[in-house]
Amino acid sequence: MPDRGGGPTGPRIRVGRPSRRVRTLLMTLGVLAVLAMAFVMFAGFWTDWLWYRSLHFSSVFTTTLKTKVGLFVVFGLLMAAAVGVNIWLAHRLRPPLSAMSMEQQNLDRYRMGIAPYKKWLLLGITALVGLVSGASAAGQWRTWLMWVNGQSFHQKDPQFHLDVSFYAFDLPWYRFLLGFGFAAVVLSVIAALLTHYLYGGVRVTSPGQRVTKAFTGHLSVLLGIFVSLKAIAYWLDRYGLAVKSSDFKATDNWTGLRYVDANAYLPAKTILFCIAIICALLFFATLWRRTWQLPVIGFGLMVLSAILIGGLYPAVVQKFTVQPNEQAKEAPYVQKNLTATKKAYGIDDAKVSEYPGKSETDDKSKLRADADQAASYRLMDPNIVSPTFQQRQQMRNYYAFPSNLDVDRYKDKEGKDQDTVIGLRELNLNGVPKRNWINDHFRYTHGFGVVAAEGDNADSGGGPVFTESDLPSKGDLGDYQQRVYYGEKTTQYSIVGGPQKEIDYSDDNGEKTTRYQGKSGVSLSNPLNRAAYAVAFGEPQILYSGAIGDGSRILYNRTPKDRVEAVAPWLTIDGDAYPAVVKGKIQWIVDAYTTTNGYPYASRTTLGDTTADSLTAANNQRAVVAQQNQVNYIRNSVKATVDAYTGEVKLYQWDTEDPVLKTWMKAFPHTVEPRSAISPQLMEHLRYPQDLFKVQRELLTRYHVDSAQTFLSGSEVWQVPDDPTNKTGNSIPAYYLSMKMPGESNQAFSLTTTFTPNGRDNLSAFMAVNAEAGTKDYGRLTLLKMPTADTTDGPKQVQSKFNSNEAIAEKIRLLRGGDSEVEYGNLLTVPLDGEFLYVEPVYVRGSGLKYPLLKRVLVTYAGKTAFEETLDKALNVVFGAESETPPGDQDEEQKQEPPSTGDKTLQGALDDAEKSFEDGQKALKDGDWKAYGEAQDRLQDALERAAKAQDAASKSSSDSKSPPKKEGSGSST
Repeated sequence: MPDRGGGPTGPRIRVGRPSRRVRTLLMTLGVLAVLAMAFVMFAGFWTDWLWYRSLHFSSVFTTTLKTKVGLFVVFGLLMAAAVGVNIWLAHRLRPPLSAMSMEQQNLDRYRMGIAPYKKWLLLGITALVGLVSGASAAGQWRTWLMWVNGQSFHQKDPQFHLDVSFYAFDLPWYRFLLGFGFAAVVLSVIAALLTHYLYGGVRVTSPGQRVTKAFTGHLSVLLGIFVSLKAIAYWLDRYGLAVKSSDFKATDNWTGLRYVDANAYLPAKTILFCIAIICALLFFATLWRRTWQLPVIGFGLMVLSAILIGGLYPAVVQKFTVQPNEQAKEAPYVQKNLTATKKAYGIDDAKVSEYPGKSETDDKSKLRADADQAASYRLMDPNIVSPTFQQRQQMRNYYAFPSNLDVDRYKDKEGKDQDTVIGLRELNLNGVPKRNWINDHFRYTHGFGVVAAEGDNADSGGGPVFTESDLPSKGDLGDYQQRVYYGEKTTQYSIVGGPQKEIDYSDDNGEKTTRYQGKSGVSLSNPLNRAAYAVAFGEPQILYSGAIGDGSRILYNRTPKDRVEAVAPWLTIDGDAYPAVVKGKIQWIVDAYTTTNGYPYASRTTLGDTTADSLTAANNQRAVVAQQNQVNYIRNSVKATVDAYTGEVKLYQWDTEDPVLKTWMKAFPHTVEPRSAISPQLMEHLRYPQDLFKVQRELLTRYHVDSAQTFLSGSEVWQVPDDPTNKTGNSIPAYYLSMKMPGESNQAFSLTTTFTPNGRDNLSAFMAVNAEAGTKDYGRLTLLKMPTADTTDGPKQVQSKFNSNEAIAEKIRLLRGGDSEVEYGNLLTVPLDGEFLYVEPVYVRGSGLKYPLLKRVLVTYAGKTAFEETLDKALNVVFGAESETPPGDQDEEQKQEPPSTGDKTLQGALDDAEKSFEDGQKALKDGDWKAYGEAQDRLQDALERAAKAQDAASKSSSDSKSPPKKEGSGSST
């Protein structure tokens, strides 16, 4: 028998190469690992392609992909070629290695080691730098598309007289090319230097000549190219001054030339350009002169000139020429900044007019009638009443409303436009009775129905007056597809249309089921698609689950903002998408912006910071998500819609003159529909976007002036006041409501805000924009500027007077009885006959209740304040019975009048309520729950008696002192 390796001392263990079986197994595992990684990459690509194709926006995917691949290949090859050619050239120019020095002998072993792999090493190095450079270039796909498709602004900058498109589209691309050229030269110098050193062209420790002539010529050419690029950089820097950011004491984020730029930096850049050209020629001349003397002198001169001419000289001009007479020197350049900034942000047509700040009439009956017509006072604050919608219209725990509802316009029963608070009953998986994969993704897939309420009205209990409610929803909106598969709270994927039926809704007759009939989403009938989504979503059950079959479709990217951002990655999306019922469908309306930071002379702003206010802070979100990039040009150029049932996305061209949008429409043809495609029904629900308005109001705090001298003095600087209704310390939100501006005959749906002087709380201006899309006045900004001689109360002062009024404070204290919470709604500001009428709803969350109800309305006008159960009563008090009462002292007038039975009854009820409240607090402190309950019963009874007495007293006062109310005037809760 053959020897098996044993012996007297036992078996011998042979250590050698792995067996063929082991090698085969390792190779198989390696191949499988590579295939798995390849399929993971393929799954991401394939699912993206399927998603875009399902939305009919595959051209966006392909155009973006082709652009990225093209840039990756071209610039990757260019960088690889630049580095590879210089390595090859340095190797070719190597000196003979005879009489090697000790230094070269030490390097010889490295040369011998890499000699067999020279080609592979060269390929590896060039491939590495090519991959890195190509990936970096691929990220510039937006810059490339804007450059190659750029459209003219038909506006020229005031310094160089070039079209704005040069700065917005051309200059960024030229700067990228310049940066790429610098990187290529630097990497080539490093690669050539190492190669020359390795093969003896450069000697560090060896005696004799340290560098060869070949190395000198090679390096001089590379340095000549580098200095040539620097010359180009100096020339482009001249134009870059028009869009250069700098801090200026008049404003932050200033762009454009100032005096020192035009008279020091600009000539300095021109001189440095000429010096760099001469220096580059001297480097190239080294090929013939074989000496570094002149190039080194030239380079030193360029560096010294950059320090003296480019740095020291402008500082001297600023110190000794500008600062002693800054306003006179800077005024012409500030004027250019004023003009450009207003144009870039669309505030150049803002109408600024002086407003008296004092009532122009003493006719109380006229004022009362005018107050009824001045605005549709929105008592239902959409940022307060969401819990009330939730409590009264949620119907099932697996439905929810957004924390901030929306304001829109719908026809009332008489066919008139009515401000309406609206929200969708969206899916809330946290309320699903039993959470599992099937329930989360197959059975509970959608929300159901619209809930809407009158914006200027409340029911007898202080709740909303619903115009659309119940489940299924019914009311004034007619018939429409009520299922909500796409919404702001719908962030998980769902698989629909297959064997598994979905929960539709529940009513008194039990649970209803449905099956999705839309064409949205991606089909999972194909095994390849199922495998790709199983990998992409990290959910293997997608691959083998029996709940997926013929007709199954997967829905994802379901929020309106995500869908619009995906199909139009070149747009910036407004933070507030809102729903509207249009032609029998629920449509999400999304405002989108085109922006650039290359508008010459226009100051920059950061969208994320500018659009933040007390509401975004309270919700821990930014109005414009992740938009911390600075811009100095913005247009609401696109109106987008997302169908809540089918998920269909449509983009409409809104600003037909915007060159940035035209550029993107050329880059992505057939993705944006013309403005004429907007239906009249949709046009009724389009509005002026909040984020754009907030950007404009922030700019107008400084740029409302026309004079450069006034701008520089800072005497007219305003600020957006903090929201006085909460303690966040953030800006007051902008409010939608229908109102009538001075000089107008009819109300218009508007977006409003207030301004106060910088560092003070009195009102400096009021601003409104016509928000009714499709009207000739849409987008018209109107500012009512207060006289500087007289002071008008601002929002914070009005709120402070509300809180400090003893009579109001006592009533609020009673409202807080029994551990109830008081919440202040939106403080609305409405211009009225030369003054401003402030209206603020006050809500109460009763003890044990989870939702607020409207209980009082605060109204103030011309220093007179009322705090009543309804808006009508408050207006009656302000304009009628208390017309001659000193500001903030309504009770004094009541004390001067002969006491009536109603007054005694009211005072007695209030005294009883106060005593009952104190008894309850004492019992609560002592832990006597029985006494506490009895005290609460007495408190409730006293409050009811006080309310009845107050109603009787108000009616009596109104009948005896107020003029008869005209038919149709006033708003009632």
